Amino acid sequence: MATKTLTPKPGAHFRIALPPLSGRLRPRLITVCAALTAATFLVVAWAVSMGDFPITFTEALRAVVGVGDPGTLLIVQELRLPRAVVGLLVGFAFGLSGAIFQTMTRNALASPDMIGFTQGAGTAVVAGIVFGWTSTLSTQALGLLGTFVMAALVYVLAWRRGTTGYRIILVGIGLQWMATSATDYLVARGMQFQAHAALGWLTGNLNGRDWSQALPLALTMAVLVPAALALGRLTRTLQLGDDVAVGLGTRVQVVRLALLVTGVGLVAFGTAAGGPIAFVALAAPQIAQRLAGTAWPPPLAAGLTGALFVTGSDLAAARLFPMELPVGIVTGVLGAPILLWLLIRANRAGSGG
Repeated sequence: MATKTLTPKPGAHFRIALPPLSGRLRPRLITVCAALTAATFLVVAWAVSMGDFPITFTEALRAVVGVGDPGTLLIVQELRLPRAVVGLLVGFAFGLSGAIFQTMTRNALASPDMIGFTQGAGTAVVAGIVFGWTSTLSTQALGLLGTFVMAALVYVLAWRRGTTGYRIILVGIGLQWMATSATDYLVARGMQFQAHAALGWLTGNLNGRDWSQALPLALTMAVLVPAALALGRLTRTLQLGDDVAVGLGTRVQVVRLALLVTGVGLVAFGTAAGGPIAFVALAAPQIAQRLAGTAWPPPLAAGLTGALFVTGSDLAAARLFPMELPVGIVTGVLGAPILLWLLIRANRAGSGG
């Protein structure tokens, strides 16, 4: 009896001899990434062209590359473009970081703003404002310090002959509420102008951002984004469980620590640049996963979704309301229903507690 030979679809798999590399091409994922990139580009270009001094779409694009009259160049390159670039980079950093943590812990609710990292940054910044430390340390430096200290506490307290995603989530949630309580106390203790400044930063705001915020974040992402993508294959083995991952040759604790450092670095510098913009790291990976039809949040698509989420929300916050709102208000309004949907879905699946 003749046997039927199954052949893979043309172009589905690839293999390169030098350097030794193989993988599988996913047409739907590639299409989603291309569409997200195009949509983000259009939103950024639209944001750069809109404002109190109107500029045509073509003039804005010419000014981005340094062509145009001095007034247009000043408005685009020094006032509008830095804000759009910071929003794009912050959104990408948050989306990619959320994908890392959700894949590492195998939990759709695990994101930096749900397990305490951004709250640690908020506590440090508010403490600096209330106690006057901002005269020697910038809010960016305080945000970085608070994020890394919180991440170290989560990792140390979750350690028991190694760490697991479940313990990281539980410890992170506990420390999140401790940090939130400390922040509320500091805001209540501070004077009126201090409380106002603290609340403005805690909301997540891109107003007044310039190249001094964009450059450190861009340099950091030039290192951490390739590292996160390189760790992607090892990340997926963790989804099979620690025992299976060890059997496949994965050094689980080393990989988990590398993922933690990479994800925390992304969210730390993103928070330092734009503040703790709510729900981006939670929602973007889940949206990207549904768009791409994958079994896990795809890192690159999650980053692009986060970039589109933040830049689109900032454009809406600046142009759709009588007064300019912080971007964190819009992302919170859009992200809260996604959180409720994830909780309902988890309960229906029997994993919601």
